[in-house]
Amino acid sequence: MINKRLLVKSLLSQNDENSFYDKKLKINLGSKEGKAKFLKHICALSNSNPKNNSYIVIGVEDEGNKIVGVDFFDDSKLQNLINAYLENPPRVSYENIHFPHLPNGKVVGLVTIMPNQALTSLRKNIWKYYGGSVFVREGSISLPKIFDIKIEDNNSALVTKIETHAENNIQLTLDGVVDFLGAHGDELVKKYQVFKEVFVLCWAGLEKRNKGRVYYSRVDIELINEQVKLFYSNLDEVEIQWDENAFIITEYVRLNIENQYRFFPLEEVKIIFKENGTYQMETELLFSPPEMDKKSLFHRLNANNALLKKMEKGISLSPSEQEDLYQIAPSYMLCYLNNLETAKEQLIRSQKLLRAQGESVYETFKDTQRILRKIKYN
Repeated sequence: MINKRLLVKSLLSQNDENSFYDKKLKINLGSKEGKAKFLKHICALSNSNPKNNSYIVIGVEDEGNKIVGVDFFDDSKLQNLINAYLENPPRVSYENIHFPHLPNGKVVGLVTIMPNQALTSLRKNIWKYYGGSVFVREGSISLPKIFDIKIEDNNSALVTKIETHAENNIQLTLDGVVDFLGAHGDELVKKYQVFKEVFVLCWAGLEKRNKGRVYYSRVDIELINEQVKLFYSNLDEVEIQWDENAFIITEYVRLNIENQYRFFPLEEVKIIFKENGTYQMETELLFSPPEMDKKSLFHRLNANNALLKKMEKGISLSPSEQEDLYQIAPSYMLCYLNNLETAKEQLIRSQKLLRAQGESVYETFKDTQRILRKIKYN
């Protein structure tokens, strides 16, 4: 089993990006340009590595290879994006790799592109790239290729050597358990579970009880063998269950409906452990947007628009308006999910304004984007 933290370090130890590995400070899958550039690199790495894995490491500064991290990213629907835009798409995974020196919620993103013998190309136009375009890696650059396209195996031996050096051992696993338990405060429930005598999974969360059921917030779940963070949330309520074969996470989102907060099930994630030393994650979207009164929705929309105008003009906000900032993104999302199409444009417009109000306010925008992404790719 590969220790993904060691793998990231081994990749970064290469002299520079090359034909089987790329690094990025961040990626932006919220815009067409960001999606297009990401798909270009997936296409190029797949075509340049027909018989071995290739990788993109995210959260690393280009100069000096400094690991700065990125936000935890839920990749459950990333393959749907790949399949929608690429012909002969490779299988792609995105994993959140824990590094002890990074702040809570920050990880290193590791994209793994599995070998694909067929030629990969863009299926349809996106941004400035045309459908039918083929990309390959030349050194550290992903370039379009029009003629003389050959799929050659030049990297298998080197990548195999790197992956072998990153294999896990008992000491790394034990150290990982001790580090995880020590990194979470005494107010949190902290546990480890062993599955199939191979997999060691650690989790922590703040316990809450309601009507005989147990929920957790501030949940952190990590597969220690691979140093992969499987789940992280500072805000949402989570229900946790497990048996000898699987670990099941049900995530809820808190929404303000008619001035009353209610919890709605968002998604179930099931991690299934197998006897052959492998595991898989299955996700099921549970979220059904609450149907709301149109009059109430238009009131929310107009109130949000007025707040945005105030922020754009630099007008100071009252204490109650400061509190209302936390409802702007969720309210726009609810309006959009109830078929008020202009709300999505206003939600996008709000991004920079909410970011300027501080991290806790901006967190509400990121949460709405996460929910909308899950719905879209379902």
